[in-house]
Amino acid sequence: MALLKNAIEISNLSKSYKTKSGYIEALKNISLAIPKGSFFGLLGPNGAVKSTLINIIADLVKKDSGTIVINGYDYDKNKNHAKKSLGIVPQELVIDPFFKVKEALDIYAGYYGINKNQRKTTELINALGLSDKIAATPRSLSGGMRRRLLVAKALVHDPDIIILDEPTAGVDVELRDQLWQYISKLNQAGKTIILTTHYLEEAEKLCDQIAIINHGKIITNEKKENLKKIFGVKTLIIEYKNISPNESVNLAKFGTVKQEDNKIFITYKSGDFNYKSLINSLSKSKSEIINFSTEETDIEDIFKNLVYK
Repeated sequence: MALLKNAIEISNLSKSYKTKSGYIEALKNISLAIPKGSFFGLLGPNGAVKSTLINIIADLVKKDSGTIVINGYDYDKNKNHAKKSLGIVPQELVIDPFFKVKEALDIYAGYYGINKNQRKTTELINALGLSDKIAATPRSLSGGMRRRLLVAKALVHDPDIIILDEPTAGVDVELRDQLWQYISKLNQAGKTIILTTHYLEEAEKLCDQIAIINHGKIITNEKKENLKKIFGVKTLIIEYKNISPNESVNLAKFGTVKQEDNKIFITYKSGDFNYKSLINSLSKSKSEIINFSTEETDIEDIFKNLVYK
């Protein structure tokens, strides 16, 4: 069997909802490939139907048309194998209130037919900081602790693909750090991680590939660095002791130039700059340069430009 290139392949997926005024297209014939072993960010504004897409993958919402292949299994033809490949942490804090933490994880592992001597209950409890809560019932846990339990439940069967839908919404910094350390280790071990988040700095730090969805369509799907090259800009800041009158004019060929006091700002498209030529021009300058610095567009800037332009 050939090695799989993609953990999830979505083709021509559509979903509409009936309303009093007619039908609303939630997903509009989208196609999306999520590379195997990637840390994949799925970003979009509120109402961009990220959760609808995840709920279709989780078999909680029925699609209208299109195909989904998960870990090589066609979802329509081999749903059981496809679903065993998935571990999904939902946005909602839905937890069985009657079983204690350790009991809940063991019972959930039993659903997948995992033998007692093969279960990772203790490992997950320790990794997610639930050690002092093993005898607690979920209803007695704080929101952050319930979120940890949800993550643990999604991982009991050691899935190849882990989907995290806003996993750190409303939780403390300690949990975020602990969760990301553990999830990053799983990714390094070969697991595919899919993350939706409103914390764009998380996506920038963690993800190696990012897709942005808006109005039911995928508007971009690129490696993070490619995303910055395609849509990002950089600004070179040159600080002078004294600026000669024509300095900013002489540098206009390198990008959009702005002068403020003793500084010149050159804004240019990422990956599209001739530094050698700049150095040659500056070497002929009569102005004394005292400092260089750069500012780069981050994922949040790119997201805003693409979604709200």
